[in-house]
Amino acid sequence: MTERSRTLGRIRLAAVYVFIAVLIDVSRPTRASLLAGATLTLIGEAIRIWAAGHLTKSVRLVTSGPYAYTQNPLYLGRLLILTGLAIAARTEGYLNLLALALGYAVFFFYYIPRKLRVEGGRLAGLHGEAFEQYHRSVPILVPRLRRYPGGREGWSFRLIVANQEPLVLTGIVLVLALLAWKTAHP
Repeated sequence: MTERSRTLGRIRLAAVYVFIAVLIDVSRPTRASLLAGATLTLIGEAIRIWAAGHLTKSVRLVTSGPYAYTQNPLYLGRLLILTGLAIAARTEGYLNLLALALGYAVFFFYYIPRKLRVEGGRLAGLHGEAFEQYHRSVPILVPRLRRYPGGREGWSFRLIVANQEPLVLTGIVLVLALLAWKTAHP
């Protein structure tokens, strides 16, 4: 990873944190919006925890766990988290839905194409025909019902820690707690 990539990554992350802080500040969540949003958010995070417990970046082609159903379970989880937090952070004038539409636009028109190009090239280079076969057989984002053959490696708590998923979970819990507090103190 180049220094430019690291710097851009830090800028994107800072922008996401600022965006979330502003959304929390202007939000007027209700119990119903919090419950619906938290449910989607926690489903998304459960998918990410399942995926992170199988992910060994650049070591082997991961086709176990949720990777047997979708090539990008971490992105699927992220999309559900984005949707859930936008619903939970209900705002006057539906600014939360505008924020969600903006998030979808960034996700589908920038983030996913860039990640697929970069990661696809890296995985093809590392794993050759095995990746090409997997790539042809397993959907990019929306899971299929039939599992990809092979990939019987088990889930590992050590891997979720190595993949820094506890930090994501901590952030989600913090955001949901702030929204819950705002629900109780309108």
